[in-house]
Amino acid sequence: MTVSRGPGAGRPSADGRPSLDARGAGEGDRSAPLMRVERLSKVYRAGGSLFAPSKLLRAVDDVSLYVREGETVGLVGESGSGKTTLGRTILRLIEPTVGRIVFDGVEITHLSERALRPLRKKMQLTFQDPYASLDPRMTIGDTLAEPIHIHELLRSASEIEAKVADLLERVGLRPDFMHRLPYELSGGQRQRVGIARALATEPKFIVCDEPVSALDVSIQAQIVNLLLELQETYRLSYLFVSHDLKVVEYVSQRVMVMYLGRIVEVAATASLFERRLHPYTRALVSAVPVPDPTRRSLRVVLEGEPASPLSPPSGCSFHPRCPRALRGTCDTEVPELRELPPRSGHRVACFNPHV
Repeated sequence: MTVSRGPGAGRPSADGRPSLDARGAGEGDRSAPLMRVERLSKVYRAGGSLFAPSKLLRAVDDVSLYVREGETVGLVGESGSGKTTLGRTILRLIEPTVGRIVFDGVEITHLSERALRPLRKKMQLTFQDPYASLDPRMTIGDTLAEPIHIHELLRSASEIEAKVADLLERVGLRPDFMHRLPYELSGGQRQRVGIARALATEPKFIVCDEPVSALDVSIQAQIVNLLLELQETYRLSYLFVSHDLKVVEYVSQRVMVMYLGRIVEVAATASLFERRLHPYTRALVSAVPVPDPTRRSLRVVLEGEPASPLSPPSGCSFHPRCPRALRGTCDTEVPELRELPPRSGHRVACFNPHV
């Protein structure tokens, strides 16, 4: 897949960006993140009956992250790791159990829906399935006009129609597409409509939830190129959720690796793909097809399946599948993210990392 890179996209220097302290301020960097999340958790109560107590499911477990203006942060992990739940919780589409969410300098964790509404238009989501996310009974024009009506951005019909035509052109579609229904469009065209809908409210931050996974490989590069072009033009910030590490490597400045609800490694893109400190990250990267035989690394095959979030293992959640697990430590203690080496910005939650 050939992908053009926006400014700063692709792989930066191995030094990466300055690390953040608990308040989100970096060493030598005074720019405040656009989106900051601190110790966020989402816990569901599952099951339960008259004879059996319910269990707690930790879909997101003690996650902290930040995204700066104009930056793309990749979020990768196996299906069921909690990536989608994290993205939607950050946007307050799912209510967090504990933690803080700060967007554009305003803490939104406990804002009422009415107080959140002016900020919500600045935070948007693109969906994985470009067909299921569109109402089959609404024309494309009505779909794109809906967020404009909801947020009362424009009032006259002529202004709204002009705005819809502009949105379609921004994503590479002709204005006459506004009269079509979703079934008349290809998968790639429907995904462009989904992106146009996210742009309708002039957002600053977009959670891209598996935006190319449902598309043919030939179309994926077009959508990735479009996202990068829009980011360059409108200074957008992305949380790019995906299981496709090659796409994440192209579009992201930093990458976070998630396993069973927790972040196990985070680093600048080049640093993460070159060093791969966590055994789980090493296994994920080794599974990525590489056309150049000289760059192929030995495939790391993990044994077993991820544990159920309803009954996670004690200690490090990855230790039952980890070839480097330390008995008496990994099975009893939960590792915290720590920088290796210090002040590198590369963090890993592992007692026995690859160094």
